[in-house]
Amino acid sequence: MSLDAGPQQEILAYLASLDGGSEVAETHISRVVLGRTRAFKLKRPVSFAYLDFSTPRKRLEACQREAELNRRAAPRLYLGARRVTREPDGRLALDGEGELVDAIVEMRRFDSDALLETMAQEERLAAAQIEALARRIATLHDEAEIVAARGGFLEMVRVLALTERSLKDAPPAPAQEIAELCQTLQGLAEKRRELIDARHAQGKTRRCHGDLLLRNICLFEGEPTPFDCIEFSDELAEIDVLYDLAFLLMDLWRLGLCGFSNLALNRYLDRRDEADGLPLLPLFMSLRAAIRAHVAASQSKDDEAKAYFELARRLAREGAGAVIAIGGFSGSGKSSVAAALAPLLGAAPGARSLTSDRIRKKLFGVEATQRLPPQAYEPEVSARVYKTMRAEAMRVAKLGWPVVVDAVFDLPPCRAEIEAEARAAGVPFFGVWLDLSLEARIARVSARMSDASDATAPVLIEQARRDPGAISWRRFESARAPPALAQEIATAAPF
Repeated sequence: MSLDAGPQQEILAYLASLDGGSEVAETHISRVVLGRTRAFKLKRPVSFAYLDFSTPRKRLEACQREAELNRRAAPRLYLGARRVTREPDGRLALDGEGELVDAIVEMRRFDSDALLETMAQEERLAAAQIEALARRIATLHDEAEIVAARGGFLEMVRVLALTERSLKDAPPAPAQEIAELCQTLQGLAEKRRELIDARHAQGKTRRCHGDLLLRNICLFEGEPTPFDCIEFSDELAEIDVLYDLAFLLMDLWRLGLCGFSNLALNRYLDRRDEADGLPLLPLFMSLRAAIRAHVAASQSKDDEAKAYFELARRLAREGAGAVIAIGGFSGSGKSSVAAALAPLLGAAPGARSLTSDRIRKKLFGVEATQRLPPQAYEPEVSARVYKTMRAEAMRVAKLGWPVVVDAVFDLPPCRAEIEAEARAAGVPFFGVWLDLSLEARIARVSARMSDASDATAPVLIEQARRDPGAISWRRFESARAPPALAQEIATAAPF
C-alpha cells in the first residue's frame, strides 16, 4: 500500500526507514508500518463518538494505554509506546528532545500466516494450541482488574440498545428479522437478569481484552498470543469475562470449528469456575455475532454481514440440562468420544465435558499431562474423584446445561450412583458403555503421548480381570472413529 497518507505521510516514510519496511496495513483508526523485525502502529488523527485521536498528545496517551493493556497478555510482543519528535535540525526521531509531533506503539513483527484466523482457514490449527490459548485467556481474566462501577443487567440493556440502533443504521437483514433477533436477545437478557447482576456482584466484570477474534490472536514464539485489545473504550472492554470469551467461541463456531469452540470453553472452565455463567452463552455468543454483522454491513461487506446475522439467529437458542455418562475400560476411547460428542449437545458451543483423569490431576494440583504416583489411584482417592465429578455434573445440569462425564465406571456402585443423582436432580440421564478388545485398547494406550490418562498396558490387563457386573447402560463398539460414534450416541440419546 502507498505511503501517501495525507498529514502523516512524512511520519510513515520515516517509520518505514527504521526497519526496512514499506508495507502499511490500515484500519479505520490506525496505520501499521511493517518492517523486517518490527511493526510500528500509528494512530490516525481522527475523532469519533467512542474515541478521540485528534491531537499528538491524545495519540500518545492512547499508545501508552494500548501498550500497557496489551502487555498483560503479550509482554514480549509489545515493546512499548514511543514519542515521535521533531528535532532542532528538522529531522524526525523517536523519543528525541524536540517537539512531540506524533506517537506510535512499537511491536515485534510476526508473519501474517501466524494469525490464528489464517491458520484456521488453512486448517493448521491444532487442539494443543486451542488448549494453550484457553489457559492464557483464563490467566488474563484471573489477573484483570475488577470493575465495580460498570456492569450488570443495566449495562447489558445499554449494549443491547446500542446494538439494535447499529443494526438498524447499517442493516444486514430485513427490518423484521432484525426486530425479531433484538427481541430474542432482550428476552434472553431479561430471563437471566438476576444471574447477570449476581456475576457482576461477584467480581466477574473485569478489564478484559474486548476483541478476542481469531484475527487478533497470533502464534508468537510458539504460543497463542492475544493482541490488539480494546484500549480506547472502557465500555467495550469492561465486561463480564464470559462475554469476553464468547467472542472467541463465536468466531471458532463461525468457521465450523465447533469442536475447537467447545474445547476452548471446557479448558477455560477447567481453569476458572465460571460454570454458573453457562446459561448466558446463547445471549453472549449471539450478541457477538450480531455486532460483527453490523460492522460488516457498515463496511458494505454484504455477504459477510448476512452470514454473521444468520449465525446470530442460530446462536440465540437455549438448550436443556442433561447428563451423559461414558464408561469403559481404559483405552476404549472414552475421552475422545466425549470430546466429539460435547459440541453436538445443547446450545453452542456444546456440553460441559468432565473427565475423571483431569479431575484427579486437578485434585493433586498438577497439570493434566503430568503423571501421578500409584497411590493417587487408591480406592479412597478414586471415590473422591467420582464424588467431585458427580457433584459438578449435577450442578451444571441443574443450570440447564448438558454435561458429558467420562470415567471407567467399572464398578456397579459407580454407575448406580451417578444415575441415581441425576434422577434426584430431575435431569435426563443416558449411560453409555464402550466396548473394545484388550489388544486394541493396549495398542491405543501404547500410542498415547501427552495424555491426561496414566493408564499403561499392565493397568489394562489388571482391569480385564475385574468383573464389571451387569451393565445396563447402552453398549457401543468403539473401534470406529470418535466423530462417527459420537454422532450415533447423540442420535440414540433419549432427549
